[in-house]
Amino acid sequence: MSGDNEFVVVANRLPVDAIVDEHGGTTWTESPGGLVAALSPVLSARRGCWVGWPGLIDAAPAPFHTDSGILVHPVPLTADDHERFYEGFSNATLWPLYHDLIVTPTYHRDWWQSYRDVNYRFATEVDRVAAPGATVWVQDYQLQLVPGILRQLRPDLTIGFFLHIPFPGPDLFRQLPWREEVVRGLLGADLIGFHLVSNAENFLSLVQQVSGPKGSHTGQPDSLKVTGSASVRTTTASITASDGREVAVAAYPISIDPTSLGEADDKEVARRRAELGNPECILLGVDRLDYTKGILQRLEAFEELLEAGALDPNEVVFVQVATPSRERIEHYRTARRQVEEAVGRINGRFAKIGRPVVHYLHRSLPKRLLRHYYQAADVMVVTPFKDGMNLVAKEYVACHPDGSGALVLSEFAGAADELLQANLCNPFDIESLKRALLQAVRGLEHDPETMRSRMRAMHEQVLTFDVDAWANASLRDLDEARR
Repeated sequence: MSGDNEFVVVANRLPVDAIVDEHGGTTWTESPGGLVAALSPVLSARRGCWVGWPGLIDAAPAPFHTDSGILVHPVPLTADDHERFYEGFSNATLWPLYHDLIVTPTYHRDWWQSYRDVNYRFATEVDRVAAPGATVWVQDYQLQLVPGILRQLRPDLTIGFFLHIPFPGPDLFRQLPWREEVVRGLLGADLIGFHLVSNAENFLSLVQQVSGPKGSHTGQPDSLKVTGSASVRTTTASITASDGREVAVAAYPISIDPTSLGEADDKEVARRRAELGNPECILLGVDRLDYTKGILQRLEAFEELLEAGALDPNEVVFVQVATPSRERIEHYRTARRQVEEAVGRINGRFAKIGRPVVHYLHRSLPKRLLRHYYQAADVMVVTPFKDGMNLVAKEYVACHPDGSGALVLSEFAGAADELLQANLCNPFDIESLKRALLQAVRGLEHDPETMRSRMRAMHEQVLTFDVDAWANASLRDLDEARR
């Protein structure tokens, strides 16, 4: 029996967080985030709902409306689901595979079975809530089988899929024992979206190589043709699926909602600098504590610059905010241990009593406070080994409309395709990291006008192509995909 929601967003997590009070009662607050902000008016206008896991084990509330009017439809997960589907297949198999094998993926058949089961559960919930002919937009790597399952359950639906992490080259993806099943799952969509043209090209190349029975997918293009602007890109490429549908493949770089960061507050910024001892230069890193983010390598590069005397510990501090992430997975525990050992070693070598040279926070910060640190920082350091986009880089740029500050950015972050005026580096090469850090610090000191011009160009890019532009382009093309 179909529901009455004409637009359905499907994601692993609902856009809400549970708050449990001292009496055991649970209340729900809307999660901050650009995707929620961009889709809230769409969900309201189209009589839509958001399907996802509420973040609780073995428990899920009845559907309810958030403060901004979003109808959320919870999908329950058991402890076994969380261990095998989420921590296992999603984050110990797919995550490292899609991030170019920074660590070795683990392939367990029971994890795969759980992934299939949970994807089927999500798809059946969408079947329940979606109106006849509704539009469904599936989000990210945890739910790649949902489009294909929905296509079988509800051929009347218009189905989009968007991947928020990188998509690997076909030679890497073909390691996956269940590669044909994942490809078939994705091809259930009418439109498959990626951040970058290179990701879309990887997928198109893969489909040519991994297509199930011979002749089941035809008409794959030899290359990806790109039309539109340099920052909100669409493509004419399509794949003819086995049921005769044309599946469009497109690239849409996601961005931020600049208004979500709040207003500038010079007094608060001055307070943050004073807390850090009013140094000449503040370097800032803000990341999930993930082995893909290159946190350890940037700290080691900073340490070598201090050791060589290129940076003066009396004049510079490094602030690293490392949000806890997936702490039950061994690779994440190892990453935390290595980062914290580096912080201790650097402070042991170069700090003074009461004046650490590295300030380290292993917790998340409220958006308002994070903005103050963004504004206070002279150099933002974003050095992932691989990243689908990296919105921290864009948030920092959005907080510097006057052109102050500098951005050190990994060439392997998706944002590097747009923020061309950043100090780009190769995070696998510590000398490249050191050069980029030094160029940013010295550029602010010796060539402030050039640095200001570069930052202003990036600021204009981020404000022009914000999260609304991304959502509008994606949903426009999804509306057209079935016509």
